[in-house]
Amino acid sequence: MKQAARHSRASGNGGEKPSPIFVCDHASNALPPGYGSLGLGSDAFERHIAYDIGAANVTHLLAQAFAAPAVLGPYSRLLIDLNRGLDDPTLVMKLSDGAIIPGNANADGAEIAKRSTLYYQPYHDSIEAEIERVRAGGAAPVLVSIHSFTPEWRGRKRPWHIGILWSDKDPRLAQFMLTRLGRESDLTIGDNQPYSGELEGDCMDQHAVRYGFAHVLIELRQDLADTAAKAQQWAARLQPILQEALASLDLRALAKG
Repeated sequence: MKQAARHSRASGNGGEKPSPIFVCDHASNALPPGYGSLGLGSDAFERHIAYDIGAANVTHLLAQAFAAPAVLGPYSRLLIDLNRGLDDPTLVMKLSDGAIIPGNANADGAEIAKRSTLYYQPYHDSIEAEIERVRAGGAAPVLVSIHSFTPEWRGRKRPWHIGILWSDKDPRLAQFMLTRLGRESDLTIGDNQPYSGELEGDCMDQHAVRYGFAHVLIELRQDLADTAAKAQQWAARLQPILQEALASLDLRALAKG
């Protein structure tokens, strides 16, 4: 299933004010009524397979700092992955990092469609509503997505403290962030690491890339963001850098033809 176009491409005129919208696809490890625990033990919901540890706290704090909206996924990625296109085979995972998900084993097309309607679409509709609200106020939407990643993957330590993910269709905000973060001598920064920002149909593709809205996806290493105090440190560190990045944007570039 392909997402239908929701609105016309952006038409920034250089005089608009950039207005951030913070999103966090994997904010929660909760499940809605009727799904129990998907057959998993409670410990599974404390792991990265259920949610992005620390990401929700950082998202809330940054949104507060900017007096900006925040849209956070209300349910676990084990139910449905809000950062996938509707036609992505990993939309509902049956196996995640070695963990079999019994409650997803028999999820057929009808069940996936049900989850898409009840839990996936409302989240994406909420993002669209915020985009339209910003545009109606005469500002230019800038989407900032917050994720987190495990410090180790398949026995190999990940060296990055933070990753900046981006698409070559619109690198302007990400490139500024990479350059600015590169001045921080104590940080090892991933440039499209530990993942690529080129995932077709993901949240940024759906809501930003397709319409020419400036955007960036920030990945934080989970052991550096897994407490309220650490989240506060990241938010305090990122806030002025994001402020500089927003001020640097040439909003005329939002028009993508």
